[in-house]
Amino acid sequence: MKLSELRRRLSEAGIEEADTEARLLFSHVAGLPVHRLIGGDPDCTDPALEDLLARRLDRVPLAYLLGETAFFRETYRATPDVLIPRPDTELLVEEAIRRIPANARVADLCCGSGCIGISVLANRPDLTCVSVDLSPAAVALTKENAERNGVSGRISVVCADLFALPADLSGFDAVLCNPPYIARSVIPTLSPEVLHEPTAALDGGEDGLDFYRELAGRLPSLLVPGGIALLEIGYDQKDSVTEIFSDAGCPPVIRLDYGGNPRIAILSRP
Repeated sequence: MKLSELRRRLSEAGIEEADTEARLLFSHVAGLPVHRLIGGDPDCTDPALEDLLARRLDRVPLAYLLGETAFFRETYRATPDVLIPRPDTELLVEEAIRRIPANARVADLCCGSGCIGISVLANRPDLTCVSVDLSPAAVALTKENAERNGVSGRISVVCADLFALPADLSGFDAVLCNPPYIARSVIPTLSPEVLHEPTAALDGGEDGLDFYRELAGRLPSLLVPGGIALLEIGYDQKDSVTEIFSDAGCPPVIRLDYGGNPRIAILSRP
């Protein structure tokens, strides 16, 4: 299959970034650097390319097909067991790198691929992290991604439910979390690509706020006095999240993302 045909078939299927995706898929199978594909139209006879195209036309996310994705300044292995790291979440990493005090002990809850905690550690060599997820597959992937990004010596990964955390997961200087926050009724309306991702990583309960309520109750034990928490929130959840944490005695500051939408709740334990 020629690169031009791959691009055409992706475009005709409504794939928005057809040109970029065609080059990435072609490069992945043919082993040619992406920059060598710009302006050319090489041919690849490997049947694996046709297979990947068929799966992409079935709206399997590109990151799952390539097996990895870029996030912040790092690269992460991506599997269908975890949510694909997204650019919006890079703002949480930026804020964490800037705000977490020196030599802090950090918790990354609902860690998924491990991208938040790992990227923070990769850019803050003074920190240590405990990453937590309910999914054994996510725990295994976080360990792999920590090794890939050179921080495995400063991270421990625990398989645990946020709603039933072990007592020893406490006393952190900082808590980071990108919890499931999609309202359950909204999930069927999401894009076909997102529907290939694990529902458990999306489902925040009937109103999308279950994890924030749980976190609000747990912050006194999770954080040392004066400790900080940085949480990703949905674009329409500013008022609800503010009310939840204000009622718990930790009124948040809401940081907007680069599109002008509420994205990060920043709060501290009194």
